[in-house]
Amino acid sequence: QVQLVESGGGTVQAGGFLKLACSVSGNIFRRCGMAWYRRAPGKERELVSSVRSDGITRYAESVKSRFTISQDTAKNTSYLQMNSLKTEDTAVYYCAAEMGSKYYLCTNQYNYWGQGTQVTVSS
Repeated sequence: QVQLVESGGGTVQAGGFLKLACSVSGNIFRRCGMAWYRRAPGKERELVSSVRSDGITRYAESVKSRFTISQDTAKNTSYLQMNSLKTEDTAVYYCAAEMGSKYYLCTNQYNYWGQGTQVTVSS
């Protein structure tokens, strides 16, 4: 059973920074990609950033040049470095992963999700 646990959320003033971590545990054979999503109050969940197994990264326009996604495969951990935080970045941030068995074929659909961590940016 694969589990994702986020950490690093909290409250920070606008202009500050936070680094989120997503620790993955369980039987992991095929890694396809990982991502960070967020859901702000009253809004739909949105993709913040993703990284695929080939290293290709994507960012939402609203976070480009401020956020950086990275991975430490040896530690089975994904990170989201968030700089120059804005009040509109306030949301619950979720880690997502697409992983499977040895013969799993990547589909670009995330099949494992964390419980989320709250990020609050105050003005």
